[in-house]
Amino acid sequence: QLQLVASGGGLVQSGGSLRLSCVPSGFSLDYYVVGWFRQAPGKEREGVACLSANGQWSQYLDSVKGRFAISRDNANNIVYLQMNNLKPEDTGTYYCVAETIITVENLCAQSPPFRDYTAWGQGTQDTVSS
Repeated sequence: QLQLVASGGGLVQSGGSLRLSCVPSGFSLDYYVVGWFRQAPGKEREGVACLSANGQWSQYLDSVKGRFAISRDNANNIVYLQMNNLKPEDTGTYYCVAETIITVENLCAQSPPFRDYTAWGQGTQDTVSS
């Protein structure tokens, strides 16, 4: 199983911003559909944002539209999640995953066990205080 390393989480006040980064360990993300998921304590994991391999297609959770932006820098092999105007309900552990032969819609809509993804990594904790 391929590994991704997520970073950039932290503690921020409501209305603040964070940028998460996702870097693959020893492979290229060029041909992968990538996604950011989050899980809050006591809640199910949900797809926050997903992006196609060519960066043309994206999918966002309704509650983050207009505030979050997923992007990819294929030249440097990094995927970002820019999070602006953060709210306390955005608190959670954020994970990045990567898959091939899947649409952004399906990647964001499904939450299989992490071991079922082609690539995934440990999460990064984001806490938004009110």
